[in-house]
Amino acid sequence: MELQEKALINKLIPNNPELAALVDEHQAFENQLDEMNHRAYLSPEDDLERKKIQKAKLAVKDRIQRILDENRG
Repeated sequence: MELQEKALINKLIPNNPELAALVDEHQAFENQLDEMNHRAYLSPEDDLERKKIQKAKLAVKDRIQRILDENRG
């Protein structure tokens, strides 16, 4: 994330509980992926779960980006 985006997020979070929740959710997905990526081996089920988390993280990031785009100006 760019510094300008982070600054805008920090500015908007106090008045936008949805954005705050999305940022927290995005970080939680990031933490889960980091943990999975550090494993020596992923079972097929774990790999499927990792892919689901990646898709969910991307969907959250897209929603965050839409909120940021709506508030630029």
